[in-house]
Amino acid sequence: MPQKLSPKAARAKAIRDKKAAMTKDRRDKKAHSQRMRRRDKPGKGWDWDHEDGRWERVRQNRGNEGEGTKKEGKKKYKVPKSRKRSK
Repeated sequence: MPQKLSPKAARAKAIRDKKAAMTKDRRDKKAHSQRMRRRDKPGKGWDWDHEDGRWERVRQNRGNEGEGTKKEGKKKYKVPKSRKRSK
């Protein structure tokens, strides 16, 4: 359900969200999740959990196993480096 924001607030939020999504940490996590998805093909409704290093249901992963997201907000999870394939 989207937030009810004024047009001005929605534009400001879009800028903040884009800036957060383009940090090195978030780009690394996104790239890692894409690699894992291509490798494992888990199906719809599954997310890679960077904390536990396994596939979890979207609901469980994004809700932090029922703990909410405020507790884990400042953690830095390790993202494995990508390995270059030799041809």
